[in-house]
Amino acid sequence: MARYKPMHQGLKLLALDFDRQILPGTFEYALRHLVDNELDLEGFHQRYKNDVQGAAAFHPAALLKIILLAYSRGIISSRKIEAVCRENMLFIAVSGDSQPHFTTLAAFIANAGELIAKLFAQVLLICDRQGLIGKELFAIDGVKLPSNASKEKSGTRADFLRQAERMEKAAEKMIGKHQQADASNVDEVAAKREAKQLARLQREAKQLRDWLADNPEDRKGVKNGIRLSNRTDNESAKMATSKGVVQGYTGVAAVDSQHQIIVEAQAHGTGSEQELLMPVVNATASMRKPETVIAADNGYHSEANLKALADAGIDAYIPDKDYRQRDERYADQAIHQQKPDPLTDKRPKTPKVTTFKPRDFQLAEDLSHCLCPAGKRLYRTGKNCTLNGYASVRFQGALRDCEPCTRRHECLRTPDTTRARQVTFLQGKRDDSPSHSDQMKPKIDSDLGKRIIAQRFATVEPVFGNLRGNKRLHRFTLRSKAKVDGQWKLFCLMHNLEKLAHHGYAA
Repeated sequence: MARYKPMHQGLKLLALDFDRQILPGTFEYALRHLVDNELDLEGFHQRYKNDVQGAAAFHPAALLKIILLAYSRGIISSRKIEAVCRENMLFIAVSGDSQPHFTTLAAFIANAGELIAKLFAQVLLICDRQGLIGKELFAIDGVKLPSNASKEKSGTRADFLRQAERMEKAAEKMIGKHQQADASNVDEVAAKREAKQLARLQREAKQLRDWLADNPEDRKGVKNGIRLSNRTDNESAKMATSKGVVQGYTGVAAVDSQHQIIVEAQAHGTGSEQELLMPVVNATASMRKPETVIAADNGYHSEANLKALADAGIDAYIPDKDYRQRDERYADQAIHQQKPDPLTDKRPKTPKVTTFKPRDFQLAEDLSHCLCPAGKRLYRTGKNCTLNGYASVRFQGALRDCEPCTRRHECLRTPDTTRARQVTFLQGKRDDSPSHSDQMKPKIDSDLGKRIIAQRFATVEPVFGNLRGNKRLHRFTLRSKAKVDGQWKLFCLMHNLEKLAHHGYAA
């Protein structure tokens, strides 16, 4: 039988040179060179006031190296980062044998929002100096991720007020029950359990009242509509994703098409993509050339956004939601759609309700009335109305005709709650000049537009695949927009540094 030399596993005491553990051409080598020689950390140094008295602090360069190296390995938890600083030789070598407590690491990330933004800008300048930013196409997209906020504690002020009132009434009822039972013999175990329930109700009701006092108004949207507040993080938002509803933030990134460098990264507490386009575009002004093209998916398409881009003289390609229906390449896309996952979507599927459309109604030539499919007359309720920029005529059925009608289920989506049918006929645009959306459609449908849409997908999707798949960024671990924005920028900074290392930076 062949004989082999023994292989050592487990504990072994070695004399190591830390510098020789970090090989040129690797991410950790580029990280160490960047932090030690390129980045200006003066803002971090100014936060420490222990030059005369107080304990010695961990060097911010060491903390920054530890966090970026951990993020590059898909380690997000501060406790796990603390553990690898003690046990992993690569982390020990990169950090100079620094072993910070997990609270030190968490505080460093949470309190360095504005400073991280400056570091991100410095790394971006280095990428530009290395020739990694082509400035021909910036592709914009976003990802909705949960944060350290409770989805169950979302609602309007009216919802919280009703919850507080219900808790207070339940507490009063429980107190009255205790007073009636004072004279009689009661089970001590049950009494202690009810006492804990009463204390919990009173505590939660007080927390609700305190929150309502500290937040006298509801959150408002762009159009002054009421948005859901959250009592754990009022800057986060309740957002619908492919995996369900989450309470968190949307991380938006603008990616250059040449080497997939992230030129701008922002986190916002809203799920409305239309609101996020112009803040990102405006932030890239210093990096753009006059001929730089902006591309985004159809979630960012709106007349207001297209008008703002046109007014700024920015060449943009943002498709509408129906662009695939006009593209023959997507004719068979239905066969490629993913089947619903029974593990993630357990809700029963309700059949789609199909009701009569305006084309099923007969409009009188003088626009005085229209006839429904059942032959009943609908009366005009508005002649000179405007709907989405179109002149329209509006009609409504009489209750005496609609309520006893046998075809209500074909006409009304909710026949149990809606009493009468309304129908609107569009008569043409108020303004004959084409809208910005109308001008964008032929631009998207052109051969150049199709190539740019494909290029946008190939540019930005691998970046989010790297951050979410390889780096395991499945949630933000912080609260408040400023802190989450800083964490998002750290991940994007780490991605850019990987690109620098890949292209021979500091090798």
